[in-house]
Amino acid sequence: MIVDLYTDGACKGNPGPGGWGVVIIKNGKPVDEIYGGESNTTNNRMELLAVIHGLNKIEEADTVRVNTDSMYVKNGITSWIKKWVENGWKTAAKKDVANKDLWVKLQSIVESREVTWNWVRGHSGDVGNERADFLANKGVSDYC
Repeated sequence: MIVDLYTDGACKGNPGPGGWGVVIIKNGKPVDEIYGGESNTTNNRMELLAVIHGLNKIEEADTVRVNTDSMYVKNGITSWIKKWVENGWKTAAKKDVANKDLWVKLQSIVESREVTWNWVRGHSGDVGNERADFLANKGVSDYC
């Protein structure tokens, strides 16, 4: 079964209070929504946490399509992470990789799954993305 995850993060200030949201769709129908937040965080951390929580919520046997409006997440997991690992978690500029703890977690989760990554333009009317954005903002208001 193919499962679509629509994920988004939000932050009021960067750093500041933040939230993450996920819409889980199976067979073209929304089946679950999850969200959360932290009082002092960054937007990139919230984007990563949305994907991590979403993937942890579904069965490992499912084929997953992650739909994110974050090029940071998409490029990080599909391209940059290979070099980061090779370089001992250093960027090309020899600086520590930001959010290493979450990248390590995400890498561990996707190793055992079939995951494809789809970038969607944020705030452009994509129903799944708009709902994930709503949930991320709800995470800010409910948890912070």
